[in-house]
Amino acid sequence: MNNLENQGGVNKSGINWFPGHMAKARREISERMKVIDIVIELVDSRAPYSSKNPMLNDIINQKPRLIVLTKKDMSDDEKTKQWVHYYESIGYQAMSVNLKNFNEYQKIIEKCRKVLKPKMDKEKARGIKPRAIRAMVLGIPNVGKSTFINKLANRKATVTGNKPGVTKAQQIIRVAKDFELFDTPGVLWPKFEDEHIARNIALLCSIKQDILPLDDLFVYVMTYLTKYYPDLLKERYGLEIDLDDSDWLLKAFDHIAQKRKIKLLRGETDYDRVIQLVFSEIYDGSIGKVTWEDYTCVKD
Repeated sequence: MNNLENQGGVNKSGINWFPGHMAKARREISERMKVIDIVIELVDSRAPYSSKNPMLNDIINQKPRLIVLTKKDMSDDEKTKQWVHYYESIGYQAMSVNLKNFNEYQKIIEKCRKVLKPKMDKEKARGIKPRAIRAMVLGIPNVGKSTFINKLANRKATVTGNKPGVTKAQQIIRVAKDFELFDTPGVLWPKFEDEHIARNIALLCSIKQDILPLDDLFVYVMTYLTKYYPDLLKERYGLEIDLDDSDWLLKAFDHIAQKRKIKLLRGETDYDRVIQLVFSEIYDGSIGKVTWEDYTCVKD
């Protein structure tokens, strides 16, 4: 594995991001899959397609799967409903949750029990002793796996953090008498061929933002918000952007800096501070409820 694959980077054929612990986790997931009853695949409701790891499809294969759109309190309500409907329309079980609402976690367990009831009934009819359901929790970094498991286990079962790769080892956590969770590290796929997906993953804080040019990512963010969520820009920063104005970007920088009283740097707007401010408010959701992609973006 070369340095680019270890650290992440950009080359002409795409964006590489595949640390060594992710390759190891992929192998361990494959080995454990044979004893798993159901997979709970977490995706971020702010980018439900970009945050869904295509590499997992071959690993999960025919296992029952429940797709859980996390952080619905941070995403566009209508678009989240559309995404749940989309995944159900192509044959998955799907639901959305607010990670701050414990009652919704219980709904996930009940959903899994319902999906697996025919299998468990069949085992019981064959005289097999009742056992706990074994569910594996999968998802890319920072979609909320650790928070999800901690809530269900009602204790600090895993380490949480707002950065990719916090959870490094697989764990088994019993969350109910008849329900066990297999936790895994967040696993990404080796290369992002689609720059749109790479941007969305960066905006979820699921990869290190510095593998993408931050000024380009800032332009993407401001353009997207202007087109689809102009009211959020106006409410948060008092900003209205005219994309037909050739100076719109500089004006946006200056306006946000003045609005938030960011000190000048050598007599000029501190562009890096403005970028950091906006990205910080995207990551923590204070900018408002945003979904970075529509279900119509899905490619066949």
